[in-house]
Amino acid sequence: MSRPRPSLRHEARRTGCSGVTAVLSIQPAPIRGQHDPVQTTKTSVHGAINMLGLAKRLRARILQASTSEVYGDPSVQPQAEDYWGHLNPIGPRSCYDEGKRCAENLVLWLVAPTSTTHQGGADFNASQTRSFCYIDDLIDGLVRFMATRVEVTGPVNIGDPSEFSVLELATIVIDLTGSRSRIVHRPRPEDDPEQRRPDISRAQELLDWKLRTLFKDGLVRTIAYFDELLSDQKLRAQLIAEPQLEQNYNLSVDSWASS
Repeated sequence: MSRPRPSLRHEARRTGCSGVTAVLSIQPAPIRGQHDPVQTTKTSVHGAINMLGLAKRLRARILQASTSEVYGDPSVQPQAEDYWGHLNPIGPRSCYDEGKRCAENLVLWLVAPTSTTHQGGADFNASQTRSFCYIDDLIDGLVRFMATRVEVTGPVNIGDPSEFSVLELATIVIDLTGSRSRIVHRPRPEDDPEQRRPDISRAQELLDWKLRTLFKDGLVRTIAYFDELLSDQKLRAQLIAEPQLEQNYNLSVDSWASS
């Protein structure tokens, strides 16, 4: 789209928030992370250790952008920050979930003051529910959190308290894009959470933060952004080639694991 894309660096400069190190490593895709579970765990844990060392040397605050996966398959709804979670520590998703939980532990204990946020994500199937937060609102919440008093350490949930099934999401996306895609139902991955909805009352109280973009409005803006992005034929060709590159990577990882 024509307007600049939001960024933490831009917003931090605009709001005068400085001396902050933000940790937003590892893509939010538990299923993809299972192709190389050791590296997935190391990315979360070693990444946090490296960034903590940097923050300590610079005497900077550190913000750990965590994930709602730390709640696992929750037995309470919605999930507040004091909920310990309900996870399988040795299941196929544990490399991602426990890596993130370990990173939170490191951030909360090794360096002070610190900040930790929980954000949402999704693995697409059908009946399970998720919440989706538009990027502008998410960054606004992160910047507000980084600008709080030093004694405000978190964690703080940032997300949309609305709840949608993944089937609803897929149906709405097909409708808004005019796609001819079919919805295919497959077995759910092991330990895939049944429900996910954040309790954002702490963010509202501590950060004076609220969601400004409704779910469908955010989808419309996202679709428009990607329409413009994919008008670049060179980029389109690159994206078409990526699935084959990923398949080759997965085969190489499987070969390494079996050797």
